[in-house]
Amino acid sequence: QVQLVESGGGLVQAGGSLRLSCAASGSIFSINTMGWFRRAPGKQRELVATITSGGGTNYDDSVKGRFTISRNNAKNTVYLEMNSLKSEDTAVYYCYCRSASHYDSWGQGTQVTVSS
Repeated sequence: QVQLVESGGGLVQAGGSLRLSCAASGSIFSINTMGWFRRAPGKQRELVATITSGGGTNYDDSVKGRFTISRNNAKNTVYLEMNSLKSEDTAVYYCYCRSASHYDSWGQGTQVTVSS
């Protein structure tokens, strides 16, 4: 089993930047894909970005060109650099990972609030 702990959320003005971090512990040898999802008030959870163990990335269209996902396999940590933030980026952001056996693990979430 994998435990995920996020950090880096907070309040920022529109146009600003934040960097989220997520540290994995436990059965880290089994991790393949890591990533971030978010849930805005009144909406369903949605994919933000994912990154495979080989560095392949995938982004939702709404964040392309503004967000960058990266990963440090030595530190078992995934990052989300968020630039040019908009009010519609306000959400709880959840770290995610999938093992080679397709078992999903989730962090507790970190709040990102963008003020306009």
